[in-house]
Amino acid sequence: MAGESLAQQLREKRSEMMVLELEAVALRCFERRGFDITVDEIASTAQISVRTFYRYFPAKEDVLQVRIDRRSENLRLALAARPDDEAPLQSLRLALAAVVAEEDTELVRQWTVVVAATPSTIRGVLGGIQLKSHRVIADFFATRLGVASDSLVPVMLAAAVGGVIQAAQTQWFFQGGDLATAISDGLGVLERGIGTDPKAWPATERPKRRRNTN
Repeated sequence: MAGESLAQQLREKRSEMMVLELEAVALRCFERRGFDITVDEIASTAQISVRTFYRYFPAKEDVLQVRIDRRSENLRLALAARPDDEAPLQSLRLALAAVVAEEDTELVRQWTVVVAATPSTIRGVLGGIQLKSHRVIADFFATRLGVASDSLVPVMLAAAVGGVIQAAQTQWFFQGGDLATAISDGLGVLERGIGTDPKAWPATERPKRRRNTN
């Protein structure tokens, strides 16, 4: 059993490495030749078969989800490691800055170029961020506040944080500098604006107004 477990871990590691390698190749191809490039051309550049490409990605659009998946999972793990008595927004700011600091900024830059230049990909990218990154953030706030993850405050805070991340990353893309610092500074603005005491935040649930039947 132990041997099978190790073999499974090795297979998963090889699969993860292949996904990362194909992501890097595909992003270079997208940036240099546009998103209309075929899977055949990407596979040829990566020196693999088309069948191998499809083993890891159902379609070339799915390459753009790798960065979202990776950041979401790394953020989930980083948030879980933060102290329970730390202010929620502070925990998020520090965890996210640590995650982004470990990212390959050249891949982030290429990803941004490709998405900005290809309007047809934006819907899928925004959907991925909403369903993955925002979900991780909303779940974190919900846990700290002791409320349902689909209630008002966690969902709105996740949306606000997502907007800050997008704005900070756009500013970094055009102005340069350090991406992790840009996002941390941006979240610092949100943190100061909302405050650090969750008790001062709006009520998560409010009584529903009765309908006037007269």
